[in-house]
Amino acid sequence: MDILRTPDSRFKNLPDFPYEPHYTEVDGLRMAHVEAGSRDGEIVLLLHGEPTWSFLYRHMIPIVADAGFRPIAPDMPGFGRSDKPADRSIYSYQQLVDWMTNWLLANDFSDITLVCQDWGSLIGLRMAAENPERFARIVVANGGLPTGDFPMPPEFLQWQSFSQQVSKFQVGRLVSRGCTNPLSNDVIAGYDAPFPDESYKEGPRILPSLVPTAADDPATKPNRKAFMALRRWDKPFLTAFSDGDPITRGADLLFQKHVPGAAGQPHTTIVGAGHFLQEERGPELARIVVDFMQRNPLPDQE
Repeated sequence: MDILRTPDSRFKNLPDFPYEPHYTEVDGLRMAHVEAGSRDGEIVLLLHGEPTWSFLYRHMIPIVADAGFRPIAPDMPGFGRSDKPADRSIYSYQQLVDWMTNWLLANDFSDITLVCQDWGSLIGLRMAAENPERFARIVVANGGLPTGDFPMPPEFLQWQSFSQQVSKFQVGRLVSRGCTNPLSNDVIAGYDAPFPDESYKEGPRILPSLVPTAADDPATKPNRKAFMALRRWDKPFLTAFSDGDPITRGADLLFQKHVPGAAGQPHTTIVGAGHFLQEERGPELARIVVDFMQRNPLPDQE
């Protein structure tokens, strides 16, 4: 497997992101994560999606840490400071789930509050459904668990087609287009930092095509199984979606209807944000997560 590793120099002087990486070897890949707060604090696992990386959570990490928790934001293989397989065929939905699950197990994290968005939800909800003993709470923000059984929004199908055809995949510009207001040049550069050239972008490029949009997709059966597990999930479950994301609009209502742990929780619509609500309303989302955790203490803390 041909693996690319982004030079450390690309990550110097990132705006509002002073965190040093921690590394874990997983299946021949070096995977990175950043964290803050006390090592004795409850873990808040912040999972990014596509085409972002842990930089997405820079506005949330300090608030979660200051509340006494331990925010941990990993970079998926192909993203951020983690290694990047250069062969697009290496990436599959199942492979991404396996990589992230093995990273979780290698670090032996437990009593986790999952915060997930975009592909962070596609992967994180599978991880939680398949390893429920390690997860205590779930917060889904602009995310879902598609099974291919229902039509995807036309906006997603347009994005899926564009992502596979565009000659130059401008990561930072694409993140900016997913926000309600354009991002500054230094923030756009922060999202571009992991990708010195097009050869580093096989992960971000391929992921839109891996979203199951048909009932015969390879991910359909395991995703259906995971959703059935969520229909039995009675631990605290919160949705915090933005009001400006045409891709995931309505998925929050699906979770609220079918996940037992969602009953009675203060589900929230965050006003004034697009798809990447962590970028535009990160402090607000962080406070929602903190409040949710404090309202729903672990059983041994009640």
